Amino acid sequence: MNLLKDQEQFDLSDSTEDKDQDFALIRAFIKGDESTFKTLVVRHKEKVRNLVFITLGDAEFVDDISQDVFISIYHKLNDFRFESKFTTWLYRITVNKCRDYLRKKRVRSIFVPIKDSDTEYGTGPFSENVDVPQLVRSAIDKLPEKLKIPLVMRDIDGLSYKEIADQLGTEVGTIKSRIFRARESLKVILEPYQKELRA
Repeated sequence: MNLLKDQEQFDLSDSTEDKDQDFALIRAFIKGDESTFKTLVVRHKEKVRNLVFITLGDAEFVDDISQDVFISIYHKLNDFRFESKFTTWLYRITVNKCRDYLRKKRVRSIFVPIKDSDTEYGTGPFSENVDVPQLVRSAIDKLPEKLKIPLVMRDIDGLSYKEIADQLGTEVGTIKSRIFRARESLKVILEPYQKELRA
């Protein structure tokens, strides 16, 4: 199963040049050039929107939560310490905003047990009309938050295990275990659509 089949939609990782450009923009902002913040938003808004959408599985609130993320970034940017990549810091804030949303809306109950997946997806014949990226997103949405978020950050956004562990405040071994469990769970959920996924 290839979670990155639609990977052209995602900017997977930051090069050293990207990191240097982000740092230069942040330094300029801290010195008083607020116009550089707009450039930071343009560079990273799709990463944030993708993470919010796949984490919540709800397109209705993607723009609102993404805006909240960048408002928070704007107010905290003067405190950025340049000890890690800007995207590491950005993703941590985005994940926290998603968690806030889940708590406020009490939507944790939308994560149905994996054993119910056959009822939803069915075991019908191959269909050329299946939207594979949407199918995968729906499957990811069925994972518990603690499995879903590190899976998205690793397999879709291309972060290292250490970066994910740093952002989520846990050990690398724990992250590896959760990602393994998430992938195994996805295999179960997506088993009825193996033909479509390999097409």
